[in-house]
Amino acid sequence: MKAFYQLEPQIGIAAACQALQINRACIYRERARALPALPRAKPPQPRPPLALSDVERQELLQILDSERFADMAPASIYATLLDEGRYHGSVRTMYRVLAQQEQVAERRRQRVHPTYEKPELLATRANEVWSWDITKLKGPVKWSHYHLYVILDIFSRYVVGWMIAQREAAELAEQLIADTTAKQHIAPGTLTLHADRGTSMRSKPVAALLVDLDITRTHSRPHVSDDNPYSEAQFKTLKYRPDFPQRFGSIEDARAHCQQFFHWYNTAHRHSGIGFMTPEAVHYGTAAALNQHRAATLQAAFLANPQRFKGIVPVPPALPTAAWINPPKEVTTPENPGACILNS
Repeated sequence: MKAFYQLEPQIGIAAACQALQINRACIYRERARALPALPRAKPPQPRPPLALSDVERQELLQILDSERFADMAPASIYATLLDEGRYHGSVRTMYRVLAQQEQVAERRRQRVHPTYEKPELLATRANEVWSWDITKLKGPVKWSHYHLYVILDIFSRYVVGWMIAQREAAELAEQLIADTTAKQHIAPGTLTLHADRGTSMRSKPVAALLVDLDITRTHSRPHVSDDNPYSEAQFKTLKYRPDFPQRFGSIEDARAHCQQFFHWYNTAHRHSGIGFMTPEAVHYGTAAALNQHRAATLQAAFLANPQRFKGIVPVPPALPTAAWINPPKEVTTPENPGACILNS
């Protein structure tokens, strides 16, 4: 490029480019980049020949802002003036004149949706935060179904209470919550009960019961299923089991099936979110002893054959230290790996 600038003043751009086999477009592009960008002034727009004059526009604005027409839409004003034999402009012109004065806006009262806060719940022990929900089980014929109520401890994943009924009712939910809290010996002021925004969950009987028992009540945000992940995951475990039927022959059939399932879920299911312990072991505090037994077994296996483990002593899966619903961002950090356990 240096040779081009030495040759170009003598023979010109075209000849220099041809001699050095350089594309002239590259030269023009480089010089255009070196020049400062100048703002392009818009040419003055001529006044449209059919536009209203300043006097006509001011007269139309006074009519639109008059007490008679202040609360009417331009289309209604236009029709009213035509009925009176008067024409001051089209409907579009009326909107344009109002827009220039910033007088075009929705004047009706608009519905304002309430702001729902994202629930952030932490459980560091059993019987600190419960999650409950209701799902439908298909009955023997089309359009028939039963309602399964389930209360789950989010720390241990232990199903502390469940019930199957013919219908969804606040009174049934109230009875289940009262019986479950009594069975688990819940002290006042120590439990938070979380649910979605179903009618039974937000009913007055349930709310009054929780006030009497001094239980904190929280709800998911509307249309946000992630705010109740533990109950949703538990229902998926139930319905994705190979022995889950397409339909139940009767409510007694559904109760018998759920009786077997929840016994298996609490006492035999090795849950990935709690170190592959059973919910019963974590809920009633026997998981620590089981974890020590696992560690001793792995230690013995290591001492018997260290080469198999490449010289590293294996450790059992970590026990849960906390369970979150919507953990804050600073909680889920590599330095705090056990803070958020939402696996099912």
